[in-house]
Amino acid sequence: MTLKEKLKNRELTIGSWITLGHPSIAEIMARAGYDWLTVDMEHSAITLHQAQQLIQVIELAGCVPLVRVGKNDPNLIKRVMDAGAHGVIVPMVNCREDAEQAVSSVKYPPKGIRGVGLARAQGYGESFEEYKEWNDEESIVIVQVEHIEAVENLEEILTVDGVDGFIIGPYDLSGSLGVPGQFDHPDVVKALEKVKEVSNRLDSLSGFHVIPPTFDEFKEKVDEGYRFIAHSLDILFLGEGCRNSIEQIKKL
Repeated sequence: MTLKEKLKNRELTIGSWITLGHPSIAEIMARAGYDWLTVDMEHSAITLHQAQQLIQVIELAGCVPLVRVGKNDPNLIKRVMDAGAHGVIVPMVNCREDAEQAVSSVKYPPKGIRGVGLARAQGYGESFEEYKEWNDEESIVIVQVEHIEAVENLEEILTVDGVDGFIIGPYDLSGSLGVPGQFDHPDVVKALEKVKEVSNRLDSLSGFHVIPPTFDEFKEKVDEGYRFIAHSLDILFLGEGCRNSIEQIKKL
């Protein structure tokens, strides 16, 4: 079953975030058993060239490569899709028009505005027709709900044809309410409750990025009904492993 089918069926899929631009990081994480991995081009120093290398490694390891683009920009989205990304996670989608632009940037005409180029995704010119069909049916568009404006316009966003689901960016959402990082603040809790209500009513695929590399909060989000969950990110896994290791050594 493809990731697209799993998303349509609201099956739980688990991914993580890559912010370090070395192929070995992608290879180690892709072999770990995630359903998908997201190459982060918004909050990292990863270049487009590095992103294509990471996409190649993730895909060859049997995992689905997604890219969180730096902004909702048709040219950037087109280029990461041409590099072979199976889909994009688009930040700061705050209204219906933003969602429509994100979808349109991934899809070829007549569904979208994406220009036609021959690159890695199209088999370097060998398989455009096959790719065109795949892109129409299997490419993935996840919008980020990370601003209170998006929460207020959520129904309009999620009913755009071609939006496969959403993922909450907890830090920016709390920041838009003036309380960055205060996830227990009443305003943040209220916003998340509204997201849950709208998502449940529309039967939308709901996602959450659980930042800490621990498991209690992850389980909470599963129990709350989230089905597209990113668990932490490469640098936190690395840092946590190093700190735990040295802590145990010092106890010897």
